[in-house]
Amino acid sequence: MDDLLNQTGQNSGQLDLTLTDGAVQQIKRLLARDKRAGHGLRVSISDGGCSGYSYKLDFEKGEQSGDTVLQFDDLKVFVDAQSAGYLKGTVIDFTSGLYGGGFKFSNPNATGTCGCGTSFSA
Repeated sequence: MDDLLNQTGQNSGQLDLTLTDGAVQQIKRLLARDKRAGHGLRVSISDGGCSGYSYKLDFEKGEQSGDTVLQFDDLKVFVDAQSAGYLKGTVIDFTSGLYGGGFKFSNPNATGTCGCGTSFSA
């Protein structure tokens, strides 16, 4: 696994969400490709998926009221208060390859996951 980047920011100690260097670099590539200078990454969960909850990654210009804001290198990451409890201690990685490449979530709060790794139960 790539080196883990330390985050700094509002409430970061309570959330303890981590992005690997590979995940941060991939997000930066996507932001550049989509010409979204000044945007950050919103990490959240929503009801749905085959295991109960799904992970969501979106680009967003700025924080919303109640967000925890984390800083990885020069990338801002926004997490809403409702999602924060489910994401505490989660590591987000990016892997490339012909089979199974993409963002991977290692969530210590998950009591079960689906085969594709994009949804979980807690």
